[in-house]
Amino acid sequence: MNIKVTNVHTVDNISEAMEQLSRYKSLGYDKDHLYVLAHDKDRTKRIAETADAERIGIYEEGLDTAIANIFRSRGDELRAKLKSMGVSPEEAERLEMEMDKDKIVIIAWGGSEYDDNDYDPNIVYYPPLLV
Repeated sequence: MNIKVTNVHTVDNISEAMEQLSRYKSLGYDKDHLYVLAHDKDRTKRIAETADAERIGIYEEGLDTAIANIFRSRGDELRAKLKSMGVSPEEAERLEMEMDKDKIVIIAWGGSEYDDNDYDPNIVYYPPLLV
């Protein structure tokens, strides 16, 4: 796979999540680069298993972030996971608030690794942030 653009899509339920993941697969994203994230860890696990997607783990986060997440609140952990995928701090905050409202975040990852304050300015968000 040689896709460079990361797409982040927010959906309401598992049916929409499965449809969106299917669209990303048809666009050529490798299954190993499709992630789901929900506010509740068990829900994230269930959705990932049902939809045949991945969860953001140690490989994507890096060991330091994964260890730090053990001691973080769930909101801080979710934002750290999103940032490890290249999401800016502002978008991570917005997406975490969406997950607070029971939304599911789907990430079709472009494959670039990020750390610290580095983020991907080319991520496509749906729905887009309206300013």
